[in-house]
Amino acid sequence: MKKLLIGAIALFLGFTATAQDKADFTPSGEVNGKVFFNYHYDMTKGTEKESSFEIKRAYFGYDYNIAKGLKASITLDVDKNDGGSDYTAFLKKAQLEWKASSAVKVSLGMIGTVQFSDQESFWGYRYIMKSFNDEYGFGSSADLGIKANFKLSDSFSANAFVINGEGYKKVQDDDGKQRVGASLIYQNKGLIAKVYGDVNSAKTTVAGGTEKDVTASALATFIGYKFSDKFRLAAEYNLLTNGAKYSKVSDNHDLEGMSFYSTYTFDKKWEVFGRYDYLTSNTLEGETEKWNLSNNGNAITTGVQYAPVKGVKMALNYQGFMKKDSASEDNSMVYVNLEFKF
Repeated sequence: MKKLLIGAIALFLGFTATAQDKADFTPSGEVNGKVFFNYHYDMTKGTEKESSFEIKRAYFGYDYNIAKGLKASITLDVDKNDGGSDYTAFLKKAQLEWKASSAVKVSLGMIGTVQFSDQESFWGYRYIMKSFNDEYGFGSSADLGIKANFKLSDSFSANAFVINGEGYKKVQDDDGKQRVGASLIYQNKGLIAKVYGDVNSAKTTVAGGTEKDVTASALATFIGYKFSDKFRLAAEYNLLTNGAKYSKVSDNHDLEGMSFYSTYTFDKKWEVFGRYDYLTSNTLEGETEKWNLSNNGNAITTGVQYAPVKGVKMALNYQGFMKKDSASEDNSMVYVNLEFKF
């Protein structure tokens, strides 16, 4: 506790010193926004809602450079909520970022997390589909807490964080325990490799109806390579233990999966892409089927993207999900996705 208090005081003094250093600096701000729109046709056998126009997400944000090395950011995420409302604004980001030196950067508040940030950037088609960890509930893209990024060398960087662990759409749980984790990233020319891990504990009901502290952990590994400006290829492996979801600790419930994706760029406007996901879970003691059988399976996404001008991207693509549960129909959908931002 004493060390934590000393660290908090040092952080406060650092922010104070930075805020007072206003010489030769003019504060500035910038508004930004992004919208994900699509039309899709559902070819799944027996579906009732065959086609629809949708706005899946709309982001609206503002970044303000307060002083040299000190920036404040706020972003609203307009999305559906658990109650069924079509459009609800969630606070996605509300962070203060302090660049303490050329090698250290600290962020606190409602911050962007690091579990799949590099994977999502390399995948490059967030407006079409989330990256693996986000799509299947292995982690959240933002949460309340603090993180620090470290540049260790020209090739290595790392980060460490303490967050609530429930994501940005929920408040802290009753236990008041946090998720703690870190990652290490290697980048050299066209290669990027990453390993990430976190732990989170909570009281949960186990067999016999008793409660006990259960620790959930997440592991994410990723490697990607840009062979040239034309072609890139990536693979990732992910594991969530003792968790039915990143925010739901559940004894002996594990999720596991892999994702492979690639892009070939013809020119600045046209590119083709493909992705394969595999999701599975463990079988609980005394059961014959895997606990997440209804959601386990293989996903294929493939399509072509056209970017006519800066800030606008559109894609015609196919998305299929082959379920492991033989009693369920496989999903088969055709999408026209559009992203526009400012």
